[in-house]
Amino acid sequence: VASYDYMLKYPEDERYHELGDEARIWKVYDDEATAFDNDMVGELSDSLDILLVFAGLFSAVLTTFMAQTSQSLSQDSTQLSASYLSELTMLVRANMNSTAILNIPLTSATFSPAILDLWVNGLWFTSLVISLSVALFAVLAKHGNIVFYFIIQQWLRQYMSIITGTPRERAFIRQFRFDGLEKWRVQPFIGMLPTLLHLALILFLAGLVIFL
Repeated sequence: VASYDYMLKYPEDERYHELGDEARIWKVYDDEATAFDNDMVGELSDSLDILLVFAGLFSAVLTTFMAQTSQSLSQDSTQLSASYLSELTMLVRANMNSTAILNIPLTSATFSPAILDLWVNGLWFTSLVISLSVALFAVLAKHGNIVFYFIIQQWLRQYMSIITGTPRERAFIRQFRFDGLEKWRVQPFIGMLPTLLHLALILFLAGLVIFL
């Protein structure tokens, strides 16, 4: 918040003009609002930058883990081929030795992944989806698109645009913008993103404990 001695900075208003277009109260409001908005938008922008970088790196690491563990959800084709080849060899030998073919164990084509593998991949996949969603929302809030433009982008990139007019008009326009910011709950929305990222990290750690 700006720290000024407004009694010295701005002259006292004429009598009956304390709420006029050029009144001191509007000038003080404009100065204080500008300082407040600079801090608020700067913090939101920095928070989005940090979230975007962390979510991107976390998603990359998580994808590397999932590329390895997801293989356990499907049957190993090499092992299956070896089993079929072994079965075929035993059938040939049984035919040559006149051995009963029914005694030869058949290779099972059915496959069921282990419960722990399902849990690990389920937790990590959920974590990856949450992390990518956070990164997506951070990008939309930071750079905007046609859907989110009037919800988030307008406030973070145009909220600080220059307002012309008398001090009273500038105060009204700024308050109108701030009311819109509160109406669309932009700050709580951005504040929710770190919580989602923490949830993704917890799910990843839970899957890592099971995996190890």
